[in-house]
Amino acid sequence: MVGQAATVPAMLESDRFAFGKNWKRFLDVLDEDRIVKAEASLLSMLKVSSLRGRRFLDIGNGSGLFSLAARRLGADVHSFDFDPDAVACALELRRRYFPGDANWRIDRGSALDSSYLQSLGSFDVVYSWGVLHHTGRMYEALENAILPLAPGGKLFIAIYNDLGSRTARWRAIKRTYNRLPSALQPGFAALAGAPNEAKAFVSACVRGRPAEYLGSWSAVGDRGMSRWRDIVDWVGGYPYEAASPEQIFEFYQARGLRLVTLRCGGVGLGCNEFVFVREPE
Repeated sequence: MVGQAATVPAMLESDRFAFGKNWKRFLDVLDEDRIVKAEASLLSMLKVSSLRGRRFLDIGNGSGLFSLAARRLGADVHSFDFDPDAVACALELRRRYFPGDANWRIDRGSALDSSYLQSLGSFDVVYSWGVLHHTGRMYEALENAILPLAPGGKLFIAIYNDLGSRTARWRAIKRTYNRLPSALQPGFAALAGAPNEAKAFVSACVRGRPAEYLGSWSAVGDRGMSRWRDIVDWVGGYPYEAASPEQIFEFYQARGLRLVTLRCGGVGLGCNEFVFVREPE
């Protein structure tokens, strides 16, 4: 049973991309290998061998994969997402793998709702991968992520890398996509994605593998989406903010958190990953 839904702050719904609808496709291809990889990622970044006996908060659970991974690693899990379709994804994974489990709670809530976050209690791990930059108020969400973090607890986040003018250009593209009538959105996505697709095709030809690129249009990717759905997910992914690794480091250092794990460099417009620890007072 879903936990009592939190009050969700108002935001520009007309500009917001529906990520959850795409995540539902991922559940069709989720298998043991993907779950094991998610578990390994958590253990590696958090520098632990198990999550048994720890409380794990998944802010913006998306597909629900990492909530599932944390639960399988022994954590008591609380998942929430603003998108009702993403909430449904987590519920489906709990139904498949942990039916009736009282130690995996799932809500609809917002990273911008500080009262909701404070009501959840404290957690040993607060996890939010690729979420806080989609709230429309990223620094407020970054601040709120600290609220449920226990002393000695770890905050694991991933935030889009800021590349200046390239980031600004994509922000404008994403905002435009979401403001268009739905009938015009596919054509706009195709146009916006064309330069990157042209580069990918040329690269495949240079490597002597043009058929590999063409075949990718009918294949299902790691996230359960076709190449076309991946393009739509990227072009439509708004709200969209970004930060440099230094900005995230300085933001949390000023709030008494210490960086323990960092993965950045070579990500382009993708995500830098950080794990901070909240030093006991």
